[in-house]
Amino acid sequence: MKSLNLKTTRKGLGELAYEAVLDSIISLELKPGQMVSEFEVASHLGVSRTPIREAFRMLTMEDLIEVLPQRGARIAPISVRKVEETRFVRECLEVNAFKIAAQMWDAHTERFKQLEHRIRSLFREQKLALQQGERVQFLELDEDFHRMILELTENQTLLTIVTNMRGHLNRVRYLSLQELSTMAELVNEHEAILNAMISNDEDMAGKLLEHHLRKLTDELPHIAAANRSYFVP
Repeated sequence: MKSLNLKTTRKGLGELAYEAVLDSIISLELKPGQMVSEFEVASHLGVSRTPIREAFRMLTMEDLIEVLPQRGARIAPISVRKVEETRFVRECLEVNAFKIAAQMWDAHTERFKQLEHRIRSLFREQKLALQQGERVQFLELDEDFHRMILELTENQTLLTIVTNMRGHLNRVRYLSLQELSTMAELVNEHEAILNAMISNDEDMAGKLLEHHLRKLTDELPHIAAANRSYFVP
């Protein structure tokens, strides 16, 4: 974990600490089952224990950190059941949201022209991250695409719920990105979803997104078997 840089953001220390620890959990820098202490994390990030305590509290509420009586805190193992439950909820919410976005899309207006430009620029960044083998950056850009579409609904509750679920899914998704071909396939799927929305084809956008999100269900048993020490049922 790198020290926090307050010069380039308006976020508070607690939020920055939360994001830093979450990123370390997702990238498996902090491994499932690993014991962690507020003091050590605070030292790594170059801050006091107060924002780290707040970050740990939030991550405990998300079931990503466990507090063990008389022992301390540890990074929660990856729960197969929790991952699949989370994926199911995310699919239900996002498919409907993407359909709404497809209905709304007006390729002739400046707003949507700019949005398409931003998203296609994001795809180019993803392809560059793919070439450089930057899995964490690739995942962040992947999340950016989904967030851009969800923001069209102007439903803050939806955004909050989906964002809060990403930790459980993204640890598995990080493990799944071992092959460059897998990463390239994900970008192609994003491009197909975007093209369906631009064409106002809500049914196709929904079907493509369902396929995109359900692949994790097919991959999960193999990923869990290859990384047994990280997983619990």
